Parts: sequence; C-alpha cells; structure tokens
Amino acid sequence: MPALVSALVVGVAGCGGAAEPGVVSPSPSASASAAPSGGSAPSDGAEPWDGEVTAEAEVVAQELPVPWGIAPLPGERFLVTMRDDASLAVVHPDGDVHPLEDSDGVREVADQTVPGGEGGLLGVAVDPEDTGPAFTVYLYRTGAEDNAVLRAELDLDGMTLRDVTTILDGIPSSSNHNGGRLAVGPDGYLYVATGDAGDPANAQDPDSLGGKILRITPDGEPAPGNPDPGSPVWSLGHRNVQGLGWDASGRMFASEFGQDRLDELNVIEPGGNYGWPDVEGPGDQEGFVDPVAWWPTSEASPSGIAVTDEAVYLAALRGERLWRVPLLGTAEEIEAGESPGFGEPQALLAGELGRLRAVQAGPDGELYVLTSNTDGRGEPATEDGRVVDDRLLRVTLTPPE
Repeated sequence: MPALVSALVVGVAGCGGAAEPGVVSPSPSASASAAPSGGSAPSDGAEPWDGEVTAEAEVVAQELPVPWGIAPLPGERFLVTMRDDASLAVVHPDGDVHPLEDSDGVREVADQTVPGGEGGLLGVAVDPEDTGPAFTVYLYRTGAEDNAVLRAELDLDGMTLRDVTTILDGIPSSSNHNGGRLAVGPDGYLYVATGDAGDPANAQDPDSLGGKILRITPDGEPAPGNPDPGSPVWSLGHRNVQGLGWDASGRMFASEFGQDRLDELNVIEPGGNYGWPDVEGPGDQEGFVDPVAWWPTSEASPSGIAVTDEAVYLAALRGERLWRVPLLGTAEEIEAGESPGFGEPQALLAGELGRLRAVQAGPDGELYVLTSNTDGRGEPATEDGRVVDDRLLRVTLTPPE
C-alpha cells in the first residue's frame, strides 16, 4: 500500500512563498460528503492498485473542433459537445464521428448558444437509466445573458435532438469562469458545476448561482435533501469547478481552478463552503473546507475528472498531463467509506498530448481522454502538415507489478 502523505498546508490566498503540490491524509469521511444514496460497488472486486501505474494512449477519433463535454452511451459510444460550434456528435469505438442530424432541436441548441472566450456549449450528461434508442440528455450552454441547463431527448436511431427545454437559467456568465460540467449522481439527481463568472463575490453569495455546485431534479427544481430546501445550491465558495465524480461509497469529488497559486481536488460536503475568494488551496480556516489534494496552477488547471475503483483522475489543461490521486485501502474499505486516505499524486502522459479537457472511465478499466489544443490556448498536433487535434484517446492503465 502506498505510504500516506502528511498534510502540507500552503496556498492561503494572498500569502507569500512558492506554491507547492500536496495531499492530505487521512481523507474526510464519506458519511459527511456522500449524496443521499451511495454509488455502486467496484465492478470486479479487485483491490485498489498499490504503487504507481503506467499509461499508454491510442487515438480513437481526431479532428474534433474544440470538444468540451463527454458522456457515455451504450456500445462504447460517446456523446461529445463542441464548444465553439455549439454542436454535438456521437463518437464510435472504431473512430467514426457522426454529428447529430440537422433538426429543430439541434438548431435550437445552436441558436441559444453564444460562444466566446471559455463559454459555449459545454457540459453534457446522459441519464444512466435510459437504455435507448431514446435518451434524456442534459446540456450546459452559455447564452447572450447567462449560462443555462437544457434538457432534451436524443434519438440515436434518427441521430436527432428534440424537445429542448430550459430547466435552469440565470447562472452568471462571462468570457471565463463559466464552470459547465454536468453529472447525474448516484442518487439520480443532476449536479451542475458553475463558476464565479469573473466576480469572486458570487461564490459567497447564497442568492447567486455562480461559484457553486448545484443539485437539481430533472425538471430543474431544487432536489430533495438540499441544505436549503428552496435552493439548488449543494456547496458554495467555488471559483470555477469543471469536474465532478463519485467513488463507490457515494463520496463526491470536484476539481477546481485556482487563480494563480493552487488548483484543488475537493471532497464535496452538502452545504460546505470551499473558501473562494478568501482562501485558495488549503487554509485551515474555520468555516471553510480544505482540499484533499492541490497543485500549482502551472502543473494542473484541472478540468474534467473520472473516479475509478482505485483513484481519482484529473485532466489538466495548463499542466498538460493526467493526474492520478490514488484511493488508499481495500475495495471493501473504499465502498464502505472507510478509506484511510489518499496516496501521493502521480502525473501521467505529461507533455505527450497537450492540453487535456475531460476524462471518462470506460467499462473495462480504461480511460477516455479529450484533448483541448484547438481552444485558442494550445498547440494543435499535426501529421503530414494536417491538423489532427483535437482527439479522443483511449488510455490503458497497467498496475504496478
């Protein structure tokens, strides 16, 4: 079992000194942070891996124009959003990319979306209870005046989108800090990650939907069991959350962009206040929840995350790597919410693929990763003079011997 790493407390906003990476152990208890019902047990009963892993990436699909969100579909297919085109495509395991057919629903999503800066058509989630050919789909889009969550029906037989409905609007928007990640939790409710839209005061304002993680019903109402029954707010004090996930116990994780010192991986507690703009990174201040792992912004800028049976994986934009934060303990301990902590973070694929936007766990232990090199901040890869980014990659992980 990897050695526990003791807490390294750095990164209070405004403090001097160099920012350093760190991880805290033991981990916060799952009972404090789990959604009302827990997640599923590890698929194969295997023990979490002890030690560092190796990762090998192969291209599944390429020439995707600024992909942002990814959601699994049956048959190892994925529904992918394109931020600047405000379009969607289904990516098949053989690499075929099938854009959704021109239809009223597709046009309505495009008409509502106003791309600019970091805004556009961002997150996507598919109801995991649906088996097809019709699927309930949730989308997060930036519009002329706000960010909003849409619900629609995806018809995979006809490759069309229909019945587009806005279920939650009024989320602050800007050229940056729009949040945008969507995920259906183990309790069946929709979780929405928002940013502070460039106004740090939004994060601490309970009446603002900015700088929050929201928890809503499929109709956009506050979900039962929220800290304030009349509010969709699940947690507050966030700067820009773009990654959401759960372990087998139902413990919720979220990635967070720091300003210029430290990025964060947090365990999310209902009603928890994560400190922005008063704290960046761990601050050990009363009333605020500290992260469980953190990195200098030059090494991470984490967007999407995937939580597997053995680790949390974070796709890093500026850091151009895939971070792995091991979950310590046996599979039974993790499922029971009794993990003793987190192992030392490991960098995978550093500098090999450029900026990484999203990561999705596959059905057989593999990961699927979206690059983000055509978003205006990266250097797109080329082959024979032709731009091949952005790409969806299959990452095979090999446990230590």
